[in-house]
Amino acid sequence: MSEPCNGPGPAEERGRIRGGVPCSVIGCEEDEQDMGQMEAGMKNEMLRQEDMEDDDNESPSERQILVGICAMMKKSKSKPMTEILERLCKFDYIDVVIFPEEVILEEPVEKWPLCDCLISFHSKGFPLDKAVEYVKLRNPMLINDLNMQYFIQDRREVYRILQEEGIDLPRYAVLNRDPDNPEECNLVEGEDHVEVSGEVFPKPFVEKPVCAEDHNVYIYYPTSAGGGSQRLFRKIGSRSSVYSPESNVRKTGSYIYEEFMPTDGTDVKVYTVGPDYAHAEARKSPALDGKVERDSEGKEIRYPVMLTAMEKLVARKVCLAFKQTVCGFDLLRANGHSYVCDVNGFSFVKNSMKYYDDCAKVLGNMVMRELAPQLHIPWSIPMEAEDIPIVPTTSGTMMELRCVIAIIRHGDRTPKQKMKMEVRHPLFFELFKKYGGYKTGKLKLKKPKQLQEVLDIARLLLLELGQHNDCEIEEKKSKLEQLKTVLEMYGHFSGINRKVQLTYLRNGQPKASSEEEDCKKDGPSLLLVLKWGGELTPAGRVQAEELGRAFRCMYPGGQGDFAGFPGCGLLRLHSTYRHDLKIYASDEGRVQMTAAAFAKGLLALEGELTPILVQMVKSANMNGLLDSDSDSLTDCQQKVKARLHEIMQKDQDFTQDDYQKLAPTGSPSLVNSMKVIENPVKTCDKVYALIQSLTSQIRKRLEDPKSADLQLYHSETLELMLQRWSKLERDFRTKNGRYDISKIPDIYDCIKYDSQHNASVGLEDTLELFRLSRALADIVIPQEYGISKAEKLDIAQAYCVPLMKKIYLDLQRTHEDEAVNKLHPLYSRGVMSPGRHVRTRLYFTSESHVHSLLSMFRYGGLLDEVKDQQWKQAMDYLSAVTELNYMTQIVIMLYEDNNKDPSSEERFHVELHFSPGVKGCEDEENVPLGFGFRPASSENEDKKPNQGSLEDLSQDQTDDALPVTELINLQRRSPMIRNRKTGSMEVLSETSPNSSSKACTSYRLFQSCSRQSPEIKPAGGLELLSMPAVKRFSVSFARHPTNGFEGCSMVPSIYPLETLHNSLSLKQVEEFLSKVCESSAEAQAKTMAGRLIQRSLITELGRHLVKMESEQFFLLSKVHILQFIS
Repeated sequence: MSEPCNGPGPAEERGRIRGGVPCSVIGCEEDEQDMGQMEAGMKNEMLRQEDMEDDDNESPSERQILVGICAMMKKSKSKPMTEILERLCKFDYIDVVIFPEEVILEEPVEKWPLCDCLISFHSKGFPLDKAVEYVKLRNPMLINDLNMQYFIQDRREVYRILQEEGIDLPRYAVLNRDPDNPEECNLVEGEDHVEVSGEVFPKPFVEKPVCAEDHNVYIYYPTSAGGGSQRLFRKIGSRSSVYSPESNVRKTGSYIYEEFMPTDGTDVKVYTVGPDYAHAEARKSPALDGKVERDSEGKEIRYPVMLTAMEKLVARKVCLAFKQTVCGFDLLRANGHSYVCDVNGFSFVKNSMKYYDDCAKVLGNMVMRELAPQLHIPWSIPMEAEDIPIVPTTSGTMMELRCVIAIIRHGDRTPKQKMKMEVRHPLFFELFKKYGGYKTGKLKLKKPKQLQEVLDIARLLLLELGQHNDCEIEEKKSKLEQLKTVLEMYGHFSGINRKVQLTYLRNGQPKASSEEEDCKKDGPSLLLVLKWGGELTPAGRVQAEELGRAFRCMYPGGQGDFAGFPGCGLLRLHSTYRHDLKIYASDEGRVQMTAAAFAKGLLALEGELTPILVQMVKSANMNGLLDSDSDSLTDCQQKVKARLHEIMQKDQDFTQDDYQKLAPTGSPSLVNSMKVIENPVKTCDKVYALIQSLTSQIRKRLEDPKSADLQLYHSETLELMLQRWSKLERDFRTKNGRYDISKIPDIYDCIKYDSQHNASVGLEDTLELFRLSRALADIVIPQEYGISKAEKLDIAQAYCVPLMKKIYLDLQRTHEDEAVNKLHPLYSRGVMSPGRHVRTRLYFTSESHVHSLLSMFRYGGLLDEVKDQQWKQAMDYLSAVTELNYMTQIVIMLYEDNNKDPSSEERFHVELHFSPGVKGCEDEENVPLGFGFRPASSENEDKKPNQGSLEDLSQDQTDDALPVTELINLQRRSPMIRNRKTGSMEVLSETSPNSSSKACTSYRLFQSCSRQSPEIKPAGGLELLSMPAVKRFSVSFARHPTNGFEGCSMVPSIYPLETLHNSLSLKQVEEFLSKVCESSAEAQAKTMAGRLIQRSLITELGRHLVKMESEQFFLLSKVHILQFIS
C-alpha cells in the first residue's frame, strides 16, 4: 500500500453532487467543525436526496458514488474518522454524507439520507435494529456487516466463531447464570482455582462478563503471589485498572473464565482494513499496573509492530469470519504463540498518518471496484507497487548493545527463623492425613487455608492447656504460644512468608536438644517445623525498584541517568517490541518479590507488586536453575564445613598454619577478618556474652510500661524480637560448651537487621556485636562454598552449572536469532533505530548461586591473571570484597560492532561487571574501590592506551557535564528524597583562576574519588576520576516512606557496578562456559559411576556375608564396608 492515493478531481466537481451543494462537512481546520454548521449541512444534503432518486439519466461523468457514515456523532466526528474521510474524498468519484445523530435516533429509516455504500457500526446508544432495517430498505454496499455486529456484542458468540475458524484462543469455559436464580450454576470455587462446568482454572485466571459492552474484566491472582485481583475497566483519565485485595469471584452475572496468558506486560492490538491489510500496535497491558502511558498530547502511547505470517493469516480469518472490513481485535503473544482474546468490531488506529493514508486508499479502491462498474463510472484499478522489503541496519560507529544478562541477589529481608516442636495430638495427625502426608511421610503447608487450620488447632490446644501447671505442658504451651503468635502476624496469611512442615516420626523424636522437650515419650509423633521471616522488607523493595530504575542507564538512550520519563531508550525499546525481556526468579517469596520490584523500576510501572509478579516474573525452579537442591550437592561441601568447624573450635590465636589452612587463596578480606578475631573461641565467648546482654536488655524493656506501644520495624513486636534472640542464645552454645559455628550467619543476619531497622530501640553494645559477628561471618559464609580453589570450583559446579548453561544459550541465541522482536520499519516515525533489538535476561536468586557463579568466573580459567593485567586488578578487587550483600549483581553485556567482518572474533564483544550490592551499616571508608562502570564504545576507543588493561590513571580527564535542569529533573523523578550529595549524584565545585564563574561547577552522575588500586584509599579530599566516559549509578542512602504503616527506615545505598573486564571476545566467553559445563558433566558421570560401583560391591559383599553366616560381619557398618572396599 505504498502508492499515493488517487489525486483529487477538479475543485468544482470534487465533494459535490448535482446542483453544487456540498455533500459532507469533513476536513475542517483542526478537526473541530462547528456542530451547528455540520448539522445544517447534513439537513441541506437531505433535502437533495429526493432529487437524486428521481434523476436516473445523470451522465456518468457527473455521477458520484455516495458513501454514507451512519454512526453516533462522537464516532463519526472523531479525529481518525475525519482524517480518513478527508482522504476518501480525494477520489474523483466519491463523496461522503454523514448521517446526523438526531436523524438516526429520531427519524424513521425512510427519511434517512440515501447512499450507495454504507459505513455503519454499533457503539453505546446506537440503534442497530434501525440500521439493519435501513439496509433492508435501501440495499447499499456494506463495509461492515450489521447482523454480525449482534454477535460481536456477546463474548460467547465471539469465542464460538473464533473456534469454528480454527483461531487459537486461551482455554476457556462459559458460566451462564439465571438472573432470577444466580446460585444455581456450574461453578465450584476453591482457594486457588475455580471449576466451571468441569473445567478447572488455577489462578491466575481471567473473568470476563459475557456482554462485550461490559469492560469490567477481573484477573485473580494466586495466594502464593499475594492473592487479590486486578480490576480492568474502560479508561478513566490515566487509569485502566486497579488492584483489589478481593480474591473471590463475582456471584451474580454470566462470565467467561479463561486461563491467564503471560505476555510480559504488553498487548497487541490489530486493525484490519479488508482481509489483506492489517496494522498492529503494542501498548502496555492494562492488567499490569493500570497506569495508562500517555504522550505530551495526552494520547495513549502505542507503537506499531510487525505481525508474523501466522498472525497475518489470523487477521484475515477474523476479518472474513465476522464480515467486518474495518475490524479491531486483541492479540496475546505468549509462550511462542499468538492468541485472540477479544474482537472489537469497527475501530480505527489513532495518530498514524501512514494508517490514515492506507485505510482511505484501501476503502476507496474497494468501493470503486464494487460500484464503478454498476454506475458506469470510468475507473481502472490502479496497479499497486510491491512494498520494498526494508532490512534495517544499525548505522554509526558505536557498538550495538545486543544482550544484557544479570544475576542478582534478592533485596533486604527479615531474619529467617525456624521453630521445631514435637506434636502428638490427634488433631495434628488428622491434618497430616487430610493433606496426604502419609504418602511420603512429609507434608508442607503454605496455603492460607492450611495455615488457618494449624492456627485453629493451636488456639484450641492453648484453651485446653490454660488450666494446667505441669512443667512439661508449660514447655509445650510456650511452643504453641509462639506458633500462634507467628501465624497471627500481619493479620492475614500469605504463602510467601510463612510455612509449616510436618514430618512423621515412627518412634518419636530420636534425641533431645535445646528445642525439644527433655522427656521422651514412646509411640509415633509428628515433628512440626514452623518457618517464618526471610521476607522482602519495604527497604528491600525500594532497593530493588531503585536498582531497576538505575539499570536503564545501560541501554541505548539511557544517557547515564535514571531515565524516568516515558520515551527514553529502554522504555521505548520495550514498548516497541525491540526489547526481548525475560525475568526469572527462584521460588522463594523474597526472590520473586525482588524481581517484581526490580521490573517495576526498570519499566516505570506503578501500583502493587502482585500483578507485576504474575505477569513479568517466571518461576525458574526447574533443573536447579536458581534453586538449590541439597541432595544434588557433592560431599565436598560437607567436608569443607567439617574442616571449617574444626579450625574455628581452637581456643588459641590463629597460627600461620591456620592462615594457610583457612585462607589458602590469600584473600585480603579473609586475612583481615582473621586478624580481628585472633582467637575464634574467645571471640565466640564475647559474641555469646553480648547476645546474653541483648536478651537481658529486651526483657527489661518488656517490663517497662513505656515500651508497651513500641513499634519495631515491619510490624515486629518486642516479644518476637526476644524470641528471635533467645533462640540464637540457646542454639549458639551447645550443652557441651562448644559453639555451633553454623549459627554465626544467623547471628550476623539478626544484628545487621536490628542495627539498620531497629536502632531506635536503643540497645547497648549492638555495634560491638555487629563488628565481631561480621568478622566471624566474613570467614564462615564465603568459606562454606570452598576453602581451596579446587573446592570452590567443585561446590560452585554443583550449584550453578544449569545457570551457566542457560547463560551460554542466551549469548548464543542473541547473535543467531535475527527474526524476533523488531519494530515495523514502515511505521517507525520518531524511532531512530527500528532494527535494534536487545535481549535482556535477568536471574534473581539467593546468596549461594551468586557466590558459586563468582567462584566459577574467578577460578574456572576464564582469563590468566599473569598475562592479563586488567583481570589481575579485577581479581585483587574481588578478593578485597568482604560480603556479597543484598542486591549483589553480576552483569554480562554483549555488544556487536557492525563495522567488523561477521566472521571476525572482534565482531562480538563481551564485558563483565560486578557490584557487591547494598552498602554495610558502617566502615564504608574501608570498602575496596573498583574502576567504574565502563561500557566500551568507539567514542572512547582512541583514549584507551591498551585494550587489555585499565586506562592510564595518571591523566585527569573530565566527563561530559549534565545540564543543571537535567540534574534537577533526575532528583524530582526519583521516588526517594535525595540529599544534595548522594551515592548516585554529586555536585563538585572546581575553581580555576582562568575559568569564568559559569564554568566552575560540573555535574556528575557518579561518586568522585581517585581509583588507583582496590587497596589504595584516596589521599585527602575528592579528586576527579581519571577515566573517560565513566558511568556510575547507585541507589542513594535516603529515608523513604514505606506504605504508610512502617514509618521511615534508612535504605542503604547500593554500590555502583564495577567493570571486571571490558575486552572479552564472545568466543572466549563461550569456550569458557562450554568447558565448565562439559567438565561438570564428566565429573557428574564419574560420581554416578563410582556410586554404582560402590552399590554393586556392597551388594556382592552382602551376599558373601550371608553365606559366611558369621555374626561379627553383620556388625559391620556401611562405613566399615566402604573402608574395606577402598
